[in-house]
Amino acid sequence: MRRYALRDDQWDRIKDQVPGREGSVGVTAADNRLFVDAVLYRYRAGIPWRDLPERFGDPINVHKRFGRWAKSGVLERVFRSLAADADNEYAMIDSTIVRAHQHSAGAQKKTGKTRRSGALAAD
Repeated sequence: MRRYALRDDQWDRIKDQVPGREGSVGVTAADNRLFVDAVLYRYRAGIPWRDLPERFGDPINVHKRFGRWAKSGVLERVFRSLAADADNEYAMIDSTIVRAHQHSAGAQKKTGKTRRSGALAAD
């Protein structure tokens, strides 16, 4: 299994929800699974569209198709379907989102006493 690609069971869940599938009205797309893998690869790797590997085809066409699917709601439908049975394979907690109490970071405690500066004490 490739790291950024859909597993067969995941593809089986969504293949009937995408446009261009065999037996539907319109043009039959030969590469729906490859396109979904390209979108996942792009977002999981954090790369711009132009840096997609050649195996996914022309990045400009992939981006145009992404825009069409996003506007028509196909991507939302597909990803909601996949998220309904999430396996948490990529779930993680990053310490940058966890807030610590101020005292755990070494902040000075407030004692309620105010200290006067040296300049004010001389007056």
